[in-house]
Order: sequence, then C-alpha cells, then structure tokens
Amino acid sequence: MADTSLPASAATAAAAETLQWHRAATTTEVPLEDVIRVEIGSRAIALYNVEGRFYASDDACTHQRSRLSDGFVIDHVIECARHQGRFDIRTGRALGAPVSQGLVVYPVKVEGDSIFVGLPPA
Repeated sequence: MADTSLPASAATAAAAETLQWHRAATTTEVPLEDVIRVEIGSRAIALYNVEGRFYASDDACTHQRSRLSDGFVIDHVIECARHQGRFDIRTGRALGAPVSQGLVVYPVKVEGDSIFVGLPPA
C-alpha cells in the first residue's frame, strides 16, 4: 500500500527546468513565524516565514479544504484552524489525525526582497 502521508511535491513532480517562477510577495509582507495567503493565477498558496526562511504549499487543508493561511505556525508545522490537522511545511507531510494526506509543497527562492514560488505549468 502506498504511503499517502507524503506529498506529491511540485519539486519532484516536475523537473526544475519546467517550473515557472512567480513573484508571490516581499519578505516584509510575511511576518516571522506566520503564514499569509497569496493568489498566483487560480492557485491559492500558503506562504510561510519560519526562522527567516520561506516555504510555500497549497493553501487548502487536505482534510476538509479549509484555508491553512487561517491556521497557526509553530516551528515548522502549520496547524489548520478548523480541525487542528497538522503538516510539516518543509515537506508537506501529514503529522496525524484528522489529516492523512500530505500537502503539495513548492520550491521558494528569494531575490532581493522578493519571494518567488516555483509552480508547474498550469
């Protein structure tokens, strides 16, 4: 049986050369130890700042599609505000009930004060 707790990461699902980089925010727009919602085309992305490093994932919890950007960041974990499902924001790995399916995570790069998210072509 396949391990569904691991994400289908965009970084592994698409070769790096096929990613399209999108400016998502500035470094000052994402508070330290917090998360914001950004829209890139039709995708809702949760953008995190943990210890000064930035991470990105889908903004929808895999349990009941609630916005993760309404949740709480503790260390490298996002906790969904609706049912307290938790995910590792570095890997997307689901960390226990009620979630069992991981998040899709995306590569992030910072150039100057701009944060870019790498997404596979739509």
